[in-house]
Amino acid sequence: MTVTRQDELDGLKRIGRIVAETMQAMIRAAEPGMTTVELDGIGRALLDAEGAVPAPEATYAFPGATCISVNEEIAHGIPGPRVIAAGDLVNIDVSASKDGFFADTGASFRVPPGDTAQDRLCRDGRRAMEIGIGQVRAGRPLNGIGRAIGRFAEGRGYTLVQNLASHGVGRSLHEYPEGVATWPNPSDRRVIRKGLVLTVEPFLSRGATWAAESGDGWTLMAEPAAPCVQYEHTVVATERGAIVLTQAA
Repeated sequence: MTVTRQDELDGLKRIGRIVAETMQAMIRAAEPGMTTVELDGIGRALLDAEGAVPAPEATYAFPGATCISVNEEIAHGIPGPRVIAAGDLVNIDVSASKDGFFADTGASFRVPPGDTAQDRLCRDGRRAMEIGIGQVRAGRPLNGIGRAIGRFAEGRGYTLVQNLASHGVGRSLHEYPEGVATWPNPSDRRVIRKGLVLTVEPFLSRGATWAAESGDGWTLMAEPAAPCVQYEHTVVATERGAIVLTQAA
């Protein structure tokens, strides 16, 4: 989507706030002994209360309102009977639509108690996303996002999962520009245009470079097996930089 009017930006900000607040409330609610389907139920209720429609469910018939991935699962985890335990590394991805506008956000976190190495991975994962967002500006090369994230990851001794990319969003969950690499990709010659709406969502890991399919048809696993985090915002490009849409009020 390319934003050309203020009412479009306002609509994106509304759904951006909704998914951000839903995700943050789910993170606060997560505790040992809770199942992932119980946590998903909290997210569903919050989206319903705002008149928002869970996007993965509506678009792809995903079996849940949100994606909840635990430990070895790194993306598209199906909410179910899995019990969240103390020390688990959890990722929550919330995307939804309202009034014809879509937004997508995600974050990883550790269920207490903390672990120094994984806490650092979480901090650096968020920083990697922020560095990528810093490259979003009208007229700049689209591959500047992955180039900047790649420099950061290499400098800190991390790897990046290279088959889970950022994407356009706005009028649908996935749209142009498809396959926005969050790793160095010199072959991509596309340029960021003013008003472009997209996600920035690097998958930072301590060894994984690929997301492998599991047996359920949805959940993706780190390959090779290693801790992995994802942080995601939906943003719109302007001549002055990125407007982050997925922020709580």
